[in-house]
Amino acid sequence: MTDGRVDALLSDLTLDEKLRLVRGRPDPEGRATGYVPGVERLDIPPLRLVDGPLGVRDREATAFPATIALGAAWDPDLARRLGRALAAETRARGHDVLLAPGLNIVRVPTGGRNFEYLSEDPELTSAVGAAYVDGVETGGVGATAKHFVANNQEHRRDTVDAVVPERALREIYLPGFRAAVDAGASAVMAAYNRVNGHYMSEHRRLLDGVLRGEWGFDGVVMSDWWGTHDAAAAAEGGLDLEMPGASAVELFAPHSRLLRALLRLRPSDRLDLDPPLLWRLVDRLADEGQPDPYPFDFFGDPLRAAIADGRVAEATLDRKVRHVLGLYERAGLLDGDGPDGRTPPGESRTDAPSVDWDAHHDLAREVARRGTVLLANDGTLPLGEDDSLAVVGPNADEAKVGGGGSSEVTPTRTVSPVEGLRAGASRVTFERGVKRVANPSMFDLPGSGLRRRVRSGPDFDAAVQAAADADAAVVVVQDGATESEDRASMALPGEQDRLVRAVVAANPRTVVVCRSSGPVAMPWADDVAAILQTWYPGQADGAALADVLYGADPGGRLPVTVGRRFEDYPVAGDERRYPGVDEHVHYDEGVFVGYRGFDRDGVAPRFPFGHGRSYADFEYADLTVERVETPGNDGVNAPALDATVTVANRADRPGRAVVQAYVEPPDPPGATARPGRELGGFASVALDPGERRTVSLAVPRRALARYEPGAGWTVDPGEYALVVGRSSRDGRGRATVEIAD
Repeated sequence: MTDGRVDALLSDLTLDEKLRLVRGRPDPEGRATGYVPGVERLDIPPLRLVDGPLGVRDREATAFPATIALGAAWDPDLARRLGRALAAETRARGHDVLLAPGLNIVRVPTGGRNFEYLSEDPELTSAVGAAYVDGVETGGVGATAKHFVANNQEHRRDTVDAVVPERALREIYLPGFRAAVDAGASAVMAAYNRVNGHYMSEHRRLLDGVLRGEWGFDGVVMSDWWGTHDAAAAAEGGLDLEMPGASAVELFAPHSRLLRALLRLRPSDRLDLDPPLLWRLVDRLADEGQPDPYPFDFFGDPLRAAIADGRVAEATLDRKVRHVLGLYERAGLLDGDGPDGRTPPGESRTDAPSVDWDAHHDLAREVARRGTVLLANDGTLPLGEDDSLAVVGPNADEAKVGGGGSSEVTPTRTVSPVEGLRAGASRVTFERGVKRVANPSMFDLPGSGLRRRVRSGPDFDAAVQAAADADAAVVVVQDGATESEDRASMALPGEQDRLVRAVVAANPRTVVVCRSSGPVAMPWADDVAAILQTWYPGQADGAALADVLYGADPGGRLPVTVGRRFEDYPVAGDERRYPGVDEHVHYDEGVFVGYRGFDRDGVAPRFPFGHGRSYADFEYADLTVERVETPGNDGVNAPALDATVTVANRADRPGRAVVQAYVEPPDPPGATARPGRELGGFASVALDPGERRTVSLAVPRRALARYEPGAGWTVDPGEYALVVGRSSRDGRGRATVEIAD
């Protein structure tokens, strides 16, 4: 579609038709998460958007591992492959836009949606997130970068004001979104929260000023669901598309006779109740992190009224419609196949592709395996094929396919840890030991967990005895995280810690498998033989676990710092920082998030950012660093340093090294404080036994620079060191480079 075609459509659209294109409506089929009805008169078809990022939330789909597991793989190429697979499934289900990836920084270790995000570090988030976006987009589907920006907690997320210093915004929270825009993301979803006093759905400085003005984003800015608050403020602030633009009753009516009856009877209208009676009940029952679903049609009659009385110019609406039509163009919905090369070679954008579900299950297994982090190992792992196993844990007989919320996926199949291990070993016993941990869902109906609760209780003593009778014990523990609320603490729910202690007392060859949304407390960490962090591994959970336990090298490295307790983290110790006071949460730690704060405060983590052991043994040598002169100094993301290092596998088995390069900057002038080390680049490299390889690492200018409000990105003169190692607290090689004024 050409600009002339856009102009022609705009000139033909009536005001009512323009308003149809900037506000979602219920999907008549009840399958799309978001639905723009189009304009039939002008052959503008509907646009369908569907939830991600762990999989397509429409009927059955591949339940891929949680996004944090993808971050733990530290491999952009793997993320790109995953993005292509998600695009294929999105198209196969008849949708045009995937509401993914999540690019928020893990700031609070107990954050309810940490499992949907990549890491606590902007460089890792940017590299992996951009590759994910590229995979989705080149697969013929629009990617949506969310939730823009500083949506770092679920507690009161729909009202809280994130008071974030400009430097922290620029250095920590914005880079992942900038990378997604540069990678070609079609859409950006505004977060629920406020930032420095303004709701993100109407934040003119960040939406129009930074996102569009500075970064050149020309896609669609949509609200999160029921995340719009004022028609004129959102229209002038830069929002293009209100979602869902409909009430919860309308959205779920296709699936409910009762809701369809309510729509027909209109009891609130008849009783002249505003807000309607239903919403009064919802507000009483909803979690604190749930947005109020009423009112819901700001870009309907309220925007029409704002245009009529001159508070919003119709030209402003035209700009929004132009952005939405541009999304239609990229999706290939106006002119058949998209002319911009987004459709995969040899395919028609209008044809729903067939999906190789077996291949996607195998990819889910690979991502789960590659995202598994071996935190500790005394030599017990890998297990011997003849070892008898006791598998213990409240939910070890079911795959952990994700957390609660909009990312929930109905898997095409599942493999539990018990099933996966029984497929590879003949002598496997299973005992639950303690009560099941609830897998929360935003879509649960009252009483839906009753049947599970009235089952006969587990036998703690039988679990301990099974462990004592086996050659090795595998204890599978987990948390239960969900969108709309943060976890109450870092402790594992229920009596799981007690179970671990009892099992390891009965069998010193005890391996703990931790399926969690992010960091959890591990008071038994020094006592067990090995610890595997598998996050939420998805539908291939047990198969990937068996791969690693029996010898496949765990490729994962921590994308977050694992502290010993919540109080270790930079957000702890002051309610201003978390959960906030009087609807304001103050990011007083500034840029010292995650490992940066641990280093500044001299706190020893349980396991540092970037940590992860291997079954192989790697040696680093011959580190060299050179400055890169970029013609015209074309921005903060331009390469600044070129580093090479030789990595050798000294083991007699294959392994995967994740080479990490950290920048140590000189002291800046004045009172400005900088982190002592910050991730500057990385590479994931598979090495055969005895193999040596020279690995190249490109360090961007952003990794050297600091952001100074009023002056922008600044690279201070002085000596910069580049430290190469296996975590933020490890050093296998160090080289320096001098940067002059």
